[in-house]
Amino acid sequence: VQLQASGGGLVQAGGSLRLSCAASGQSFRNGAMGWFRQAPGEERRFAAVISRSGHKYYSDSVKGRFLISRDNAKNTVTLQMNNLKPEDTAVYYCAADQSVILSTLRTPAAYRYWGQGTLVTVSS
Repeated sequence: VQLQASGGGLVQAGGSLRLSCAASGQSFRNGAMGWFRQAPGEERRFAAVISRSGHKYYSDSVKGRFLISRDNAKNTVTLQMNNLKPEDTAVYYCAADQSVILSTLRTPAAYRYWGQGTLVTVSS
């Protein structure tokens, strides 16, 4: 199983970026797919996840600015990030797992499959 993330880069505050993650080797149609992020010196934290039923969950820090979506036919998950802030600067990781339950959707340790990370830098 491989997850390939792309779309990171450098953007000014207030700008937008779109991250994409393509999974191969296993269909995650019946699983959760999401994005976590890790700023320098900090632990990896939940950003957004979409459940197998299509429900979307966001951290308070990104709610209203980020939008997660998935394409089950293509086995992909996308994160549209708008109104970016310098505090959004981090390495963003996509994650997927068919066995994640509702209570652990926001928990990094619940996911077995991870992408390689893509760096997002927001300048002020």
